[in-house]
Amino acid sequence: MSNEHLSEQEVIRREKLQELEKAGIDSYPAPQFHVTHNAADIKKNFSEEKKEDYAHVSIAGRIMGFRDMGKASFAVLQDSTGKIQLYVRRDDIAPDEDKSLYTNVWKKLLDIGDIIGVTGFVFITKTGETSVHVTSFTILSKALRPLPVVKEKDGETFDEVTDAEFRYRQRYADLIINPQTKETFVKRTKMINAIREFLNERGALEVDTPVLQAIPGGAAARPFVTHHNALDIPFYLRIANELYLKRLLVGGFDWVYEFSRNFRNEGMDRTHNPEFTVLEFYVAYKDYLWMMETTEQLLEYTAKAVNGTTVAKYGENEIDFKAPYRRVTMYEAIKEHTGIDIEGMDELQLREVCKQLGIHADETMGKGKLIDEIFSEKCEAHYIQPTFIIDYPVEMSPLTKKHRSKPGLVERFELMINGKEVANAYSELNDPIDQRSRFEEQLKLMERGDDEAMYIDYDFLRALEYGMPQASGIGFGIDRLAMLLTNSPSIQDVLFFPQMRPEKGLQQSAEGLSSDEKNA
Repeated sequence: MSNEHLSEQEVIRREKLQELEKAGIDSYPAPQFHVTHNAADIKKNFSEEKKEDYAHVSIAGRIMGFRDMGKASFAVLQDSTGKIQLYVRRDDIAPDEDKSLYTNVWKKLLDIGDIIGVTGFVFITKTGETSVHVTSFTILSKALRPLPVVKEKDGETFDEVTDAEFRYRQRYADLIINPQTKETFVKRTKMINAIREFLNERGALEVDTPVLQAIPGGAAARPFVTHHNALDIPFYLRIANELYLKRLLVGGFDWVYEFSRNFRNEGMDRTHNPEFTVLEFYVAYKDYLWMMETTEQLLEYTAKAVNGTTVAKYGENEIDFKAPYRRVTMYEAIKEHTGIDIEGMDELQLREVCKQLGIHADETMGKGKLIDEIFSEKCEAHYIQPTFIIDYPVEMSPLTKKHRSKPGLVERFELMINGKEVANAYSELNDPIDQRSRFEEQLKLMERGDDEAMYIDYDFLRALEYGMPQASGIGFGIDRLAMLLTNSPSIQDVLFFPQMRPEKGLQQSAEGLSSDEKNA
């Protein structure tokens, strides 16, 4: 990068890098610095009674602040566990007559953002601040780009960077300067670990299924398509892993689950990202009633593991994950919030209802999608506390077992929280003849122009013909659940690197690819 494209600060930092090189200092040395302690451990456990245990410490991190006092100075060092104050005295780090290590290197050539390693001992200052008295330091990585300015006072962060465009594009910088961002992702990992513990303790087996699929099955969604050069056939990025997990039930596993990275070539908003994470699990010889009880137990367990309580603050609402949850049928929900009983209506009647309610309905939409639009537009937002919407019309659920006592319905539920779907579950359809017929209905919708209708997966039908046990399955939106448990208003806040429109001024990833790679 030529200097003409650099900011003044970036030019100055590169000049400092050259000065360090002239002084014989490698600004990017081999990883030989041995870390013995971290900031959190020192601040939590040090006391005057334990000073001998902290007489020799080595700690590494990023410089986040300087305060020059002439022959001595203070600095703030941030490692992965938090921040700690450093006290640096000229004669300690430069005991000989040559004081340039302090006067030139420490005071003039180091910048906020540089990563250093320090050795020394721990003490408490006159103001009561636990600090490291530095006896030596090593530059581990010179930062050539300045961090955004962040102000702190009395341990509180002010003027932190809140611009979403910056935070999502440069998550690495966001994590450095906004401690709450890091806490969000720590909680996300705690959430996933808690779910794993819950499932593993009950005998579930974690598995992996293909991301590249010849048939994009298991959901009604528009897929991403790519091309496999060696086989010379199209492949689709996974929209769901359902049909592969059911194949494993056919193969003899009783309870399987997968944290699945799924991809859907659809719109983006505060609750949708084209790449997202779903937990799906399938259990033999269970039904959707059992699954509702298990879902309640799982979410109550997970909420406690993440926040220490079943109650999660989300915006202006407090959401309580404690079981049991309310249960409302799909038709009851629509009647409650529109005043219209749509049970028994055909497609033409449903179109008239949509028109009456001001809901868009085009010719590609069949009965199932029309009902889904009515519920989405008029009902979803009312369900803030965890609520199971149950017993869906058969047209909405091509992979679901027909209801055992209610003709025209299926044994399905969606879990609504804060006005959004968080989980979707069925008593699974295991009749191969019925399943083939439902797939064929989806094909008719596709021929009408519905680009979210399901493809026919003939291999899955073949698997069902070998016999699949009665089963229940569920899919959880992991990103949406993370939003609720971390009080994050946007899905982008719980994804390290959400998809963004290409940034102007940066070379795009396609540059430098071969023509074959670009065509793929």
